[in-house]
Amino acid sequence: MRELPDWMYAPRDEGWLADDLDHLPQAPRHTELIDGALVFMMSPRRSWHSRTVTRLTTALEDLAPAGSLVDREMTIKPDRRNRPEPDVVVTTVAYDADRTWFAPADVTLVVEVVSPESAHRDRTVKLRKYAEAGIPHYWIVEEDGLPVVHVYELDVPTSTYAPAGIFRGVLERPVPFPITIDLDSLVPKRAG
Repeated sequence: MRELPDWMYAPRDEGWLADDLDHLPQAPRHTELIDGALVFMMSPRRSWHSRTVTRLTTALEDLAPAGSLVDREMTIKPDRRNRPEPDVVVTTVAYDADRTWFAPADVTLVVEVVSPESAHRDRTVKLRKYAEAGIPHYWIVEEDGLPVVHVYELDVPTSTYAPAGIFRGVLERPVPFPITIDLDSLVPKRAG
């Protein structure tokens, strides 16, 4: 077994902390911190995932009201041992060119586009972490030829997400702002 590079060793006995991600220039671009452990996105990005993220980001930007900012692949810092990186995030903070993360209190919607590598984290770990952080809306986008969106809303008293619908074809939601997205237009239909 090869020895790990020095930067991969936690800088303290308690492991990695959220602020450490800003000081790891050698880490792969899409590095997350989940429960104090670094998670590297090392598998190749599939065209379906990339296209879906790009088109959803653009669609949400077109629909978002003044005072909302839509960004992609930016981490959220719910606590000192976690910094997950959703595919799309909608926030209520102003644009800041030097921003590297968002506080959960400023996030209204998180979208995860499931890939084979992230499926378990997106469906279970992140579902729980985003709810516990108080983020009001969470979407999980699955591939079934065309995108299928599982929508969740935060049940505040329990700090858990309640299912709010499964959408195919068209996604229509009144919250966090009026949304109508033609899901079938996000990716080309498969030949065949």
